[in-house]
Amino acid sequence: MVMNILTAPHPVLLQKAHPISRVDKRVEKLIKNMIETLLAQKDPIGVGLSANQVGVLDRIFLARPDEQSESVDVFINPEILAVEQGGADRESTLEGCLSIPKIWGKVLRPQKAHVSYMDLSGTTGQKWFDGFEAVVVQHELDHLNGILFTQRVLEQGGELFKEVDGELQPYRL
Repeated sequence: MVMNILTAPHPVLLQKAHPISRVDKRVEKLIKNMIETLLAQKDPIGVGLSANQVGVLDRIFLARPDEQSESVDVFINPEILAVEQGGADRESTLEGCLSIPKIWGKVLRPQKAHVSYMDLSGTTGQKWFDGFEAVVVQHELDHLNGILFTQRVLEQGGELFKEVDGELQPYRL
């Protein structure tokens, strides 16, 4: 079932999600519905989706390695263990969000992130992500902590843009 995606300024988007104690039928159904929801997004194409974006305050998010991939990774109770900071390891990347339609901004993030998480089978693991995948993982983890990418843009003194007829124009909140 495709779920409704909450849009800013919905208060759930600004709340911290709660850890999952175990993967049960409710969690499995939620993840199945979230996957359908993520893959159904076409304008823009979604590459990540957190549970709080669909109104559930569970520490779960999904990520795709790129826009063309039908493969979706599931992250339950994810936490960043380490990032590689400084110099060429940080890059400003244009980000958007399904919960803030047609708004874009550059966020400076570490380009490598080491994340611990549980998968759908309940197995815990750790993995290093780099480049685009590292950005998606950090963006989605921000969601689970009640932080929107627009907050990151403004904290970093960046500029927001609104998409109008396929063109990006400066935008103020």
